[in-house]
Amino acid sequence: MSKRHSQKYKLDRRMGENIWGRPKSPVNKREYGPGQHGQRRRGKLSDFGVQLRAKQKLKGYYGNIAEKQFRKIYDEAVRLKGDTSERLIGLLESRLDTLVYRAKFVPTVFAARQFVNHGHVMVNGRKVNIPSYRCKIGDVIEVRQRSKDMILVLEAVGLPERDVPDYIDADHSKMTATYNRVPALGDVPYPVQMEPNLVVEFYSR
Repeated sequence: MSKRHSQKYKLDRRMGENIWGRPKSPVNKREYGPGQHGQRRRGKLSDFGVQLRAKQKLKGYYGNIAEKQFRKIYDEAVRLKGDTSERLIGLLESRLDTLVYRAKFVPTVFAARQFVNHGHVMVNGRKVNIPSYRCKIGDVIEVRQRSKDMILVLEAVGLPERDVPDYIDADHSKMTATYNRVPALGDVPYPVQMEPNLVVEFYSR
């Protein structure tokens, strides 16, 4: 369902990391960047470069969110009480497409965005087709009845490469998931290290 396979894999290679932990990632075979000059020795990054890289990695992980939208999420995290980097992660994890992905209803976050966009998901019994929809604690996310037997969904549920995190209570027999709590950074099962503190530094320059 994802339309962004080439861009997704380029992001993996540009970062030099398998940021989604997928077995088909080309980084598993080629640990260098894409393109004609991908195998050149990488120079040492400046502080700005390190911060930019952290932002691009986090932004890319959540389905390559547009810069304008990502900045709005950051601005909202700044307004909230508490640690900005933790609040940023909490807001990103509260997105409907992220929760659909975390609940293992789809195989990738890119597929989750399209799955929601095509109207396959309900929140508290109402159809929601906005991937960036902000879910609240206690919200019940459900795959619509007509979509529960889709091959994409059935295959995703059986994927061994990742588990449903404990801040989501998923019932795959009913294809429902309840958002139990806003996770902290340490609760989120990232396959690679994410550094939201560097993202905060990037935007607060």
